[in-house]
Amino acid sequence: MLVNKESLKAIFTGLKLIFNTRLKAASDDWKKTTMEVPSSSSGEDYAWLSRFPKMRKWVGDKVIKNIEAGKFYKKNENWETTISVNRDDIEDDNIGIYRTQTDMAGESAAELWEIISDDLKNNAFTELCWDGQYFYDTDHPVGDNSVSNKGTAALSASTLAAVQGSYGAARTAIMSVKDEEGMPLRLVPDLLEVGPADEAVARIICEADQLQDNSPNPYKGTATVMVNPGLTGSKWLLHVTNKASVKPFIIQMRKSPVFVSQTSEENDDVFMKGEYKFGAEARATGVYGFWQLSYGSDGTT
Repeated sequence: MLVNKESLKAIFTGLKLIFNTRLKAASDDWKKTTMEVPSSSSGEDYAWLSRFPKMRKWVGDKVIKNIEAGKFYKKNENWETTISVNRDDIEDDNIGIYRTQTDMAGESAAELWEIISDDLKNNAFTELCWDGQYFYDTDHPVGDNSVSNKGTAALSASTLAAVQGSYGAARTAIMSVKDEEGMPLRLVPDLLEVGPADEAVARIICEADQLQDNSPNPYKGTATVMVNPGLTGSKWLLHVTNKASVKPFIIQMRKSPVFVSQTSEENDDVFMKGEYKFGAEARATGVYGFWQLSYGSDGTT
């Protein structure tokens, strides 16, 4: 094939089509627990997370919920995947190998939302959220009280006591959360997220009539199960996902993955190495949202 401006345009237009087709086929499981918030600058301020608004009886003056600007700022991060194309392969009509790589690049770009969401969950026991505590922690400050959304019990369906001490304790913790004024948040968890090793136990808890000792299962139908291959270790998570506008985790998206290419004959890599380049670029980061909407156990006991 003759390598010129027209042939290069045709080749990379075709690769872009393959990339975008794969990108559009992305899984949206992340949407069950994670919300996307658009970003219009280098970063965003999440001071609004410090208030979980609830209605209260209006007696006397209204109580103003002040939001402290700059309390929790998150800077966007750059993401990329890049592939080089040898000019000899174009001249020899050997471009087919790059179609497969392009498909894989599109798949990788499509997984960006899952990658960011999984990073948040896997690090939630050791990274701080907006209140200065770990996202999953035993002492989140709420008014004059401390509230826990963290456990250590391994997920178990062996007996009634075992399931009550793991899954049952998580449900109780979430449903007991109140705001700073002592008003119940009326949260009811509805999604149990586990790694592959805990799938069978999770399905017994949420779907079976009986526990493993053949005793009646009081938790059947209380949540759906989501098996996440990206969840590491023995941790398991219980979420509230039925709120219309908020989720436990946030993806701050400045620029969704886009196809980029470098095909100018004047580029140094083309002149010195005979290499063209293409790939994907994005700008985004993960943010911890309302810890009240999630409970996590590291499964260590």
